[in-house]
Amino acid sequence: MKRTAIAIKEQDNVATAIKDLAAGTEVTVGINEKTILIRVTEDIAYGHKFALRTITKGESVLKYNCGIGRTTRDIEPGRHVHVHNMESLRGRGDLA
Repeated sequence: MKRTAIAIKEQDNVATAIKDLAAGTEVTVGINEKTILIRVTEDIAYGHKFALRTITKGESVLKYNCGIGRTTRDIEPGRHVHVHNMESLRGRGDLA
């Protein structure tokens, strides 16, 4: 099966598109040696992230099993994860 998105760690709750993905497309996500199928519910640009499972408001967004941000609203599986529904926790001088 040709992979169209990747997640690095099994704990990740997002995957990264390795090509442009159209809304409604069933995507093959590679996680190490395993693959899973998920339908994206909106267009996902190459290099962008989408949710692998429901991520609730205030939950950490995990990529490489590392928190890269926090959701600002609930995000359903297959939805785009970006600045419109998460805030970065890296490189911010306003967080103590």
